Amino acid sequence: MVGPEAQIVPDILARLPGRGIWVSADRASLELARKKKAFGRSAKTQVTVPENLADQVEGLMLGRVTSLLALSRKAGHAICGYEKVKGALITEWALILLQASDGSERGKSKLRTPEGGRFIGHLTATELGLAFGRDHVIHAALTAGGLTTRIVEDAARLKGLRDGKTADTSAGKELGNA
Repeated sequence: MVGPEAQIVPDILARLPGRGIWVSADRASLELARKKKAFGRSAKTQVTVPENLADQVEGLMLGRVTSLLALSRKAGHAICGYEKVKGALITEWALILLQASDGSERGKSKLRTPEGGRFIGHLTATELGLAFGRDHVIHAALTAGGLTTRIVEDAARLKGLRDGKTADTSAGKELGNA
């Protein structure tokens, strides 16, 4: 979206007034569009594109994902903690397994993605902790329903923004089918 000062403004919720400019939710597409001046061509006017546009969009998407996780937790659709998650996976309550990218591989290997479920592994322990009101969280799970579909979609967009970063903070398993 072009702001009032002819500067590109990220609008991840598509709620700002005016005509938007759509770019794939991955770092490479944003960087290529910035370098090739595609934003100005799409807006049909000269625009200023911040050098850190991809980082801004990543920050907004991270905020979106953690907020949705927090809402899901408050609605009773999300839990955290190894024992709780393990129990939820055994009873088939959990559909989505989340594990911190910076958690120990040994600890993370003890839990498996539920049959037909999904795995999200590119959030750090601190980022997951924000959603659950704790300092850090390594293991979390989501049930079907509520905001789960939106969380999975937005987490995939966030992963696309984190892929290709020079400082790899997105280590871990990919979001995808089990």
